[in-house]
Amino acid sequence: MGPKTGWMGGWGIFMADLIIMPSLAQISAIYLFLLFGAEGLAESTFWTTVVGIIFILAMTWICFRGIELSARSQVLLLGTELAVLVIFAVVALYRVYAGDFADSVTPSISWLSPFGLSVDAMTAGILISVFIYWGWDTAVTVNEETEDSTRTPGLAAVLSTVILLVIYVVTSFAAQAVHGAGFLVDNADDVLSATGTDVLGSFFDKFLIIAVLTSAAASCQTTILPSARTMLSMGAHKAAPDRFAKIHPKFLTPSYSTWFFGIAAVVWYVILVFAGGDVLADSIVGVGLMIAFYYGITGYACVAYYWPHLFKSVKNFIFVGLFPFLGSLSLTWIFVKSLIDLADPENSESGSSWFGLGPPFVIGGVLLIIGMPLMFLWKAGHPEFFRVKRDPAHVKPPPEGGETAPPLLGIRVEEDADVR
Repeated sequence: MGPKTGWMGGWGIFMADLIIMPSLAQISAIYLFLLFGAEGLAESTFWTTVVGIIFILAMTWICFRGIELSARSQVLLLGTELAVLVIFAVVALYRVYAGDFADSVTPSISWLSPFGLSVDAMTAGILISVFIYWGWDTAVTVNEETEDSTRTPGLAAVLSTVILLVIYVVTSFAAQAVHGAGFLVDNADDVLSATGTDVLGSFFDKFLIIAVLTSAAASCQTTILPSARTMLSMGAHKAAPDRFAKIHPKFLTPSYSTWFFGIAAVVWYVILVFAGGDVLADSIVGVGLMIAFYYGITGYACVAYYWPHLFKSVKNFIFVGLFPFLGSLSLTWIFVKSLIDLADPENSESGSSWFGLGPPFVIGGVLLIIGMPLMFLWKAGHPEFFRVKRDPAHVKPPPEGGETAPPLLGIRVEEDADVR
């Protein structure tokens, strides 16, 4: 789609990762204090900020030390979270059907129906769902560091989406069934802890705190990994300073990019704390805008890149052309609609105003726009990247006695076969 669009896509990825780090760090700090019963410290802005910064630096160090250490810690953190959520859901649903709660609600498949929702509610829900999925595509961003890189990353992204969908639906059904939706609304700041105390008791509900804590810590890590690889790629392609492409000789990680992002996240966290407002909610909504932007670009880029192959089979047309295009079209509509709505400060979670605008609008919209003058500034001093021509997928002639060689990105495209 051209180097300018590509540069803005990279900027969108970096800013999305940067924006959400304070929220993840603050959640990690709050739930670490809650785990040890220090409710007073959990409500202290100063101490949650200090511990949140420590979390960011610790996760940055793990990502710097190597992809193997990152993968092992991710398995531990994520495995703990999923195990606890499954236990909570099973126990909650069992007790609901056993009649242990006087105000419980029997789960219904109608809870999944989108009919009856307003356009605004649907838009807000989809924006949150984009945020929910985001981060599970980290396996794709580290595809060059995986075994069987042409198959494993894509398979991991698809399977993680299915697992994600199942765990969210089951946990949401279980939590809502215990005391109904009204109870969740009344305890919106900490749904799992409030519900978990009734479901698991005052001791075992600590496991739900551990689930949230490990989830936030794991998310910190899966935010640092792709942002560092994005900066590595931009540095290698002369779209950013060469130092971003530096690889540590021992740990084989993008060392400068990793630490640059970690330190930038700490600075951004401190700025948000001093700015006031609801850091958690405003960051989540703001980052949803950024994600919708660069996921949308990715879908359009898929269609543009594989355009020569879209009409060679029905499968190519549907899965490589139609679905990415419809997904991007919907994300574009959500992005524009949300920008309009979030410009009004009254539509923000905190109701506060930044420069007369809602904080999520400033976080997600204004920071994205800032990338444009930065792009032209970089182009003025380093024009070589912006001379790159569009490069659609093509079929290279097979080597002597061999099969068709794979084009860019390690995706094999054959003249008379489906795109895999």
